[in-house]
Amino acid sequence: MADKSSSAGAAGSWLPETLLVHGGTLRSAFGETSEAMFLTQSFVYDTAEQAEARFKDEDPGFIYSRFSNPTVAMFEERMRLLEGAEAARATATGMAAVTSALLSFLKAGDHIVAARAMFGSCLYVAQELCPRFGIQCTLVDGRDTAAWRQAVRPNTRAFFFETPANPTLDLVDIAAVSEIAHAAGALVIVDNVFATPLLQKPLKLGADIVVYSATKHIDGQGRCLGGVVLCSEKFLKDHLHTFLRQTGPALSPFNAWVMLKGLETLPLRVRAQCETAAKIADHLAGQKGIARVLFCGRPDYPQAALAGRQMTGSGTLVTFEVEGGKAAAFRFLNALKLIRISNNLGDAKSLITHPATTTHQRLKPEARAELGISDGMLRLSVGLEASGDLVADIDRALSASRIG
Repeated sequence: MADKSSSAGAAGSWLPETLLVHGGTLRSAFGETSEAMFLTQSFVYDTAEQAEARFKDEDPGFIYSRFSNPTVAMFEERMRLLEGAEAARATATGMAAVTSALLSFLKAGDHIVAARAMFGSCLYVAQELCPRFGIQCTLVDGRDTAAWRQAVRPNTRAFFFETPANPTLDLVDIAAVSEIAHAAGALVIVDNVFATPLLQKPLKLGADIVVYSATKHIDGQGRCLGGVVLCSEKFLKDHLHTFLRQTGPALSPFNAWVMLKGLETLPLRVRAQCETAAKIADHLAGQKGIARVLFCGRPDYPQAALAGRQMTGSGTLVTFEVEGGKAAAFRFLNALKLIRISNNLGDAKSLITHPATTTHQRLKPEARAELGISDGMLRLSVGLEASGDLVADIDRALSASRIG
């Protein structure tokens, strides 16, 4: 690569909107405007000596796209700058980021404490996969700071949680829980996907590692899978680098290029989605047939004070409960004409799902009840459509839900 247009000095003074257009850009000798897509498996060397130096990490060039790739490197650098992290490594999916962050660090005999309210696949990794390798796990109510302290054991090495959590939007006090973890000698790993890197900065609040499913808001248009781990140089060197290199959950260069394009419009999309989500939450709260509305930006949200302290925006997700259980929820879903039924989120298109039968269907009914996931609960990811059109679609579906 001939030119790195965003030097560390210049990028350090840029605001997020500028970073997300220019941060980490590499240009070849052709001087292309848009980031180049390097669809190559491997790289060639001028000499045998250069190849030897690359494999010894004495030459900074590329070796093999499972290890690193110029397009992927641009995505990683842009995410690193946005998050304010020392290092970033991209992965094939968000779950690959979660699994890599945990398993690259933990070993048999270790113990992790995790919040009970989280995405079903994250629960599987913490509660079922890790114990297969001798890594013990304790689940706690993430909202209860004292519960984190009480769960610590002499072999506790990591705390793991989502905040806001999927689908209940439960919050964890990142600063307070990080303080507890660090006093016990444990690292804090935060899945920040619902808040996005624009609305919450876990590293600044004390977390050690942040993971994202780039599939969600970062792509934002339903095209590609991807993930990213943001961490310290020490964690990368001591744990993550070798794990990713040897196990191979690599992000494809094509997907990295798509993610770079998504990042350019992330602030515009998230800002508009947050504004519309707030309007929809307020509208739902006043409707007959709605048992409750959960939205981080509403004053009646149970953890409104914490949301105000650690988030700079309300988010793009609205969770609400339709009276009448599963039957009424399904009538609501099936009556929608504009909002689409899908388990994805963070998209330009508004998407809705029924957690009890999709993302959290693996949980036993009593476990869902403990999390507050009722049969009438729906999770709405607000897109970029006109708010009036979305409200009209919701009202039509609400009328249908009450006919039983």
